Amino acid sequence: MRLKGAEILIEELIKQGVDTVFGYPGGAVLDIYDELYKSSDRINHVITAHEQGACHAADGYARATGRTGVVIATSGPGATNLVTGIANAYLDSVPLVAITGNVSINALGRDSFQEVDIVGITQPVVKHNFMVRHVQELEQTIKEAFLIANSGRKGPVLIDIPKSVQTDLCEYGIAVVPRMPDKPKVPFVKEKVLEAIRNCQRPFIYCGGGVISANAEKEVLELSHRLDAPVGLSMMGRTALPDSYEYNLGMCGMHGQYAATKAQSECDLMLAVGVRFSDRATGDINEYTRKCTVIHIDIDKAEFGKNVNSDFCLQGDVKTILQDLLSELKGVRHQEWRNEVEEFKKVVIPDRPGEFCPKNIINAVRKHTTDTTVVATDVGQHQMWTVQFYDFEAPRTLLTSGGLGTMGYGLGAAIGGCIGSGRKRTVLFTSEGSFGMNLNELCTVVSQDLPITVVILDNNVLGMVRQWQGIFYEGRYSQTTLNRKTDFAALADAFGAKGYSVSTLEELEKVLTETDTGDTGSYVIDCHINQDEKVLPMIPPGKSIKNIILKD
Repeated sequence: MRLKGAEILIEELIKQGVDTVFGYPGGAVLDIYDELYKSSDRINHVITAHEQGACHAADGYARATGRTGVVIATSGPGATNLVTGIANAYLDSVPLVAITGNVSINALGRDSFQEVDIVGITQPVVKHNFMVRHVQELEQTIKEAFLIANSGRKGPVLIDIPKSVQTDLCEYGIAVVPRMPDKPKVPFVKEKVLEAIRNCQRPFIYCGGGVISANAEKEVLELSHRLDAPVGLSMMGRTALPDSYEYNLGMCGMHGQYAATKAQSECDLMLAVGVRFSDRATGDINEYTRKCTVIHIDIDKAEFGKNVNSDFCLQGDVKTILQDLLSELKGVRHQEWRNEVEEFKKVVIPDRPGEFCPKNIINAVRKHTTDTTVVATDVGQHQMWTVQFYDFEAPRTLLTSGGLGTMGYGLGAAIGGCIGSGRKRTVLFTSEGSFGMNLNELCTVVSQDLPITVVILDNNVLGMVRQWQGIFYEGRYSQTTLNRKTDFAALADAFGAKGYSVSTLEELEKVLTETDTGDTGSYVIDCHINQDEKVLPMIPPGKSIKNIILKD
């Protein structure tokens, strides 16, 4: 069967199980969009307001579903507008295939209209990228791209398809299904690992995003039960365990829960599962593992020794390795350690009944959601308040930018997460700073009839950076006090959503009740909070647990 390159692309996307793509059309992808039009009964396309929003939507879709996100953009500025979204997916290990058009093969290298070397530009932030120069390579390239995006440590892959390749003809259905070559793994002696686990008295499990990627949540929970071990989470590992689990201590690190970070610092054995030991999670590296044996389990051997030197490195699929260890481990109890951890848990941020503060706002919103509601965030103080205070009970219900820290990520991610969850009610916690970066995607929310509730924690400042300026720069608030006059409620109405502005818990509860409309309606709730709200507790960069800040 002879098909044009654009036809091959759409047929192969469908064969790969893709039912939704996000993107924005342009001259260099007109043939692709023509084929999307012809196949609209088999594959859905969501047009966004901006290519960055489309990439974040594909990212959010992938995180919420566990499937590969797909985004399409034209050449030149369309392609370059994807770069932040691709880098965000790369640093958070999100499976993503980005498809860009380019000028025809005979026009490459001539500074043609909207020509750009997107392969060279994205090289540092993809697992792999392809420039397809011959239509005969296209089918195989697409198969390889999806395989690479989903194998090993997952991540983004880019396919650049010149316009001439999209129109050329060749036989389709003859490419061989590829397989990833077996690579040598880091060897380890299982008996010594088991001995270290059996001999410990103060075990601690540090759980990261690799657990969610490997669908190993049940294994981590069983390991915690079997070892009587408390669990701390990286931000990317949030949702790996239900918050209702008594031994889930919450997030570790610079902006984490005191109990989680304290238990991590006092353990004699740390089982680090699917984590990369980010600098904000570890603080002072010299202090971080001084007291404990470290067993690091990860699919990516490049993470071993990169930030923390571990005593044992177990490379491979997290789920498989945990199942193997569990088959050899019997249940034990560490009552003295459990008692200590219970004391750590008593050190909490005080409640502020009746106050219109972040914790109470987030708790109020939580009462109007379900355990499977997808929650997205942007980046900043509101992000930390959300991961600290929102009660997550199910995996893949948090969409947040961990590695790159991308302000403006949240609304696009909420769009993708909402569509991926079957167009169920989705919540975005954001701030006036982050929301201002990509609020244009409200037009996508409304035009797609997506049930998304946007909650803006609006303190009129760039709160996280301002907080650092207050602590480390003697209160010199350089360019972090915004004092913008934007009326977000009116702006929401202009986009076709319904906007609200609230300043008390009573007003918020009234609005949440009014907007509790199930899976219909798009809402923006602007919550005006005090400029001086802080993220607590906090460990200053490069410091140890001894430097934790629990008050202003």
